[in-house]
Amino acid sequence: MLACKIDGNWKPFSTTAVAENALRLAAGLADLGVSGNDFTPEGADKIGIISNNRPEWIFTDLAVQQTGAVLVPLYPTTNPLEVKFILNDAAVKYIFVSSQEMYDKIHELMPEVPSLKGIYSFDKLPGVPHWSDLTAKATPELEAKVKERAAGIPEEHLATIIYTSGTTGTPKGVMLTHKNIVSNVKFSKASFPFPDAPETRVLSFLPLNHIFEKTVTYIYLFSGISIYYAESMDKIADNLREVKPDGFTTVPRLLEKVYEKIMSKGNELTGIKRGLFFWAVALGKQYDNNISGGAWYNLQLAIANKLIFSKWREALGGKISFIVTGGAAASENLLRIFNAAKIPVYEGYGPTENSPVISVNRRHPGGLTKFGTTGPLLDGVHLKFTEEGEICVSGDSVMKGYYKRPDLTAETVIDGWLHTGDIGTLVDGKFLKITDRKKELFKTSGGKYVAPQPIENKMKESPFIEQIMVVGNERKFVSALIVPSFSLLKQWMGQNNLPFKSNEDAVKNPQVLEMYQKVIDRYNANFNHVEQVKKFALMSAEWGVDTGEMTPKLSLRRKIILDKYKDIIENIYNV
Repeated sequence: MLACKIDGNWKPFSTTAVAENALRLAAGLADLGVSGNDFTPEGADKIGIISNNRPEWIFTDLAVQQTGAVLVPLYPTTNPLEVKFILNDAAVKYIFVSSQEMYDKIHELMPEVPSLKGIYSFDKLPGVPHWSDLTAKATPELEAKVKERAAGIPEEHLATIIYTSGTTGTPKGVMLTHKNIVSNVKFSKASFPFPDAPETRVLSFLPLNHIFEKTVTYIYLFSGISIYYAESMDKIADNLREVKPDGFTTVPRLLEKVYEKIMSKGNELTGIKRGLFFWAVALGKQYDNNISGGAWYNLQLAIANKLIFSKWREALGGKISFIVTGGAAASENLLRIFNAAKIPVYEGYGPTENSPVISVNRRHPGGLTKFGTTGPLLDGVHLKFTEEGEICVSGDSVMKGYYKRPDLTAETVIDGWLHTGDIGTLVDGKFLKITDRKKELFKTSGGKYVAPQPIENKMKESPFIEQIMVVGNERKFVSALIVPSFSLLKQWMGQNNLPFKSNEDAVKNPQVLEMYQKVIDRYNANFNHVEQVKKFALMSAEWGVDTGEMTPKLSLRRKIILDKYKDIIENIYNV
């Protein structure tokens, strides 16, 4: 059922072992007095978890649910101030941590979190209570008590509170009930059928504390699919080759990194090999799953698949039959190329507040995938648009509300309709397309509205652009902050006899700036005059979670970037 790497070897856990561990841990928690109490959001005990993906994460999740308590998961990268806020807001009673680093982080905050009674670790750490100390407390009587309690938990009771930091402000606790999650799992499984096949394997690396990976995990469990946990983000490539999974879930940023790595290797090729590589990529960009390219195109694509794309598939383990991406918009170019290479990527969409899936492109034959959209709606999800195009949904997956924030809940869920904050439209009457975030639309000083995301997604089709943020609110024109793909830029500078001394030096080089101007000019042709990027600045370092510019879901923190680089932005508009 689950597997993880221990001392260099993959250790499997059978379904029976997982069930036993979860029940024994639930019994240990019950011995501590953990329960759902009166099954109200405030009354139920809260159990925290801050850990990398591993089998113990699932044991804890399933154990907490059986006690009637509520799981409060945190990103391992969450900063101490937010951790303190979440632990206090939820009044977390006990917390599970993965490692010494996580233990130290929580232990330091303990005096400032009055509700917190204890910390348990998954790794064996000197002087720290281990999670197995709780399973050791299990007795047949306690286990029977847990089973009886589990049978009486109402479906409307909270299963979890997931705090979303989003791109601005204080974290909000999204309350999701058992019914919310189970309904989304069942609808997702019906809409995107996975085989009920125990020989199917997946690799899991997106954080389990986000509802996307958590819901997908339950779909895997319902389907009898084996879940292998990647050792770390750095080891994903190695783990893919070892596990040879049938699929995985991801976010566009990680897919872009895979593509950039492939393109970087392609740029190192010479002669016929280089020509064949870029011929294959050019064919991939023309691919459309709904419209046949004709006999000649199909023959060429078959040859490209045999000579070039087969190596791409091998790098992903050689057995990939599905990749599901969500969390942000994926580049249409990237989707075309990967699907042409027989690496099927399906884009989906949904916020935490909907448990989360609203729509997803399908594996069904018969045209239920359309690039550039997030696919048809899930069964059981009802959709409407506001006058300004905001996506609103209703159904069993819509959250109970924001914890202790009835004001925010009233603004977000109106008459049962969840207002997502995303602007969208239906393509061909059935494919949902997200055009922008309602809050990310900005207005130039000329009074024209601009949606930054479509511009950013188009510009990112250039292999020279690693990351980009379009700016221009209340300004005379649209501009952009651009993080170059430094590996490719270094190659380009070498080919043009330009010395590459450092990132800082490269982004000031006049010839580099001239080259990027040409890239911008080429993509500007796709947009109206008011939307075109008139000026830009090149950044000398990649934006990341640790440096604060990206959320843990790898979305841009726009307000933070605007504030952090305000001098550079002012300089763009003052010149």
